[in-house]
Amino acid sequence: MSLKLTLKPGEKVILAGTVITNGPTVAHLQIENQVTLLRQKEILTEAEATTPCKKIYLVVQLMYIGDGLTSELAPLYWDLVRGVLEAAPSTNDLISQISAYIVDSSFYPALKVAKKLISYEEELMNHATKLG
Repeated sequence: MSLKLTLKPGEKVILAGTVITNGPTVAHLQIENQVTLLRQKEILTEAEATTPCKKIYLVVQLMYIGDGLTSELAPLYWDLVRGVLEAAPSTNDLISQISAYIVDSSFYPALKVAKKLISYEEELMNHATKLG
């Protein structure tokens, strides 16, 4: 089954580890095989990873578009997870889901849950700001 992808002018995608930027017009692509793919709205840059949960997302993203849970990324991920769990134990369910996907080498579903973790982190920060 193929994937039909429509890119807006200037939109970026990561396709099989390669960053592709669309030109000035709409482009229609049809992907015929299984390949790692992230649309621009799913891509988080290192500069944008300004919070612990965004850093977790970035590391999972690197696993997804790279070689999986490598010896370089594993300690980064687990150190970030420990820090987040110590600061916000209520993130345990989401982090457990992400970790289970990672252990199963299901990195795209892990990214989807990591996106929820970022939203939850924002809720916690907003709540803390209101209290402070």
